[in-house]
Amino acid sequence: MYIGRFAPSPTGPLHFGSLIAALASFLRARQQGGRWLVRIEDIDPLRQPPDSCEQILGALKAHGLEWDGSPSFQSNHSSFYDDAIMHLRESKLLYPCTCSRKQIKESGLHEKLAGLGPIYPGTCSKTPPNALKKCALRMRVEQAKVTFIDLVQGQVNQDLGRQSGDFLIKRRDGLYSYSLAVAVDDARQEISEVIRGADLLQQTPRQIFVMQNLGHPPPTYGHVPVATDSGGQKLSKQTGALALDNSSPGGNLVMAMKMLGMPITPDMPGVGLQELLDWGVTNFRLKALEGIKTQAIDFRL
Repeated sequence: MYIGRFAPSPTGPLHFGSLIAALASFLRARQQGGRWLVRIEDIDPLRQPPDSCEQILGALKAHGLEWDGSPSFQSNHSSFYDDAIMHLRESKLLYPCTCSRKQIKESGLHEKLAGLGPIYPGTCSKTPPNALKKCALRMRVEQAKVTFIDLVQGQVNQDLGRQSGDFLIKRRDGLYSYSLAVAVDDARQEISEVIRGADLLQQTPRQIFVMQNLGHPPPTYGHVPVATDSGGQKLSKQTGALALDNSSPGGNLVMAMKMLGMPITPDMPGVGLQELLDWGVTNFRLKALEGIKTQAIDFRL
């Protein structure tokens, strides 16, 4: 059975860039006659403004993007993450690490892929830290290489040892890493396909590696273009992207459909919301986006 998902981080209200990803995953799930889940990735409470979860869910409803079942919240999944960590520990894949970001940056290994930080040089793997210090947990990658076929971006190859390095599974402050939480939840919820923004493309090999080592087959992936402003800067909460205007859901959806390469016409903003979404289910094509990673917003229809 097809199961897709939209998994926003509640660092602020839903913006137009997030709507594109949500709409793409929603339309794809409905095209396949499958389920569409919403998972709130609230594993970092310090970055979560009050009411942000309610704002995100309210915006999805206002735009007719109704999910199946109840929304899930990563803040409730600690036991699943701890079980995964125990399994990885038993497989000798984790080790404690006390290195700070500054120390890693000063190591001289500054090569990095888009969306990933500096490569970790393996310092604490070679010289175990003082057991009394508060430690993070890192996952060994050694010579691992990950290859997968993305439905939009084509073949993706990543040499984890050379391009990523041993990556965090749990932070020193006790919070779980994005790579662990997403991999565990996608496996646990039996997600069959992940449609999301291309800004997360280079994170995917880490998630696949975690799932493989937990004994779970990874889902299929499709990374759609992310929206940028005229200067090429990605729309995001960090760059000041404005919250969606929920009073104009039809116009917002039409613009998102345009960004997804769909053959919209000038009269479409006047179409009813459900009729518009039904049209989207019929006309959405991942093939129209092949190889495109970013796309500047053009508000002309």
